Amino acid sequence: MSPLDVAESACLLLGAGLALSAGAGLVRFRTTLNRMHAGTKPQVAGVLLVLLAMWLHRPTWATAGPLLLVGGAQVITVAVAAYMVARAAYARQSSRDDGTAFPPEDEDGTASPSEKS
Repeated sequence: MSPLDVAESACLLLGAGLALSAGAGLVRFRTTLNRMHAGTKPQVAGVLLVLLAMWLHRPTWATAGPLLLVGGAQVITVAVAAYMVARAAYARQSSRDDGTAFPPEDEDGTASPSEKS
């Protein structure tokens, strides 16, 4: 087993662990902003580490081009999506009729189906 194989395996396992922690954070955290943070930071780092592991598996320029394109698209789209979610959560939170700045403990700021249907 070469040092390149060891680095590839380490990147793959660490990336998978970060993606798993992002999923656990989405389940564990209650508020929208906390979930947004848990779903973006470790998930992007995990995907980038998996892409690095893919490049280490076949370290050529022909492989690097598409992987860099995918990594760049991932970073840009996750940042834009997180901004839009944060903006929607803030707008929903600041437009409350009762004048409170924060939602009650049983409400996490996300839209849910009404129970009166």
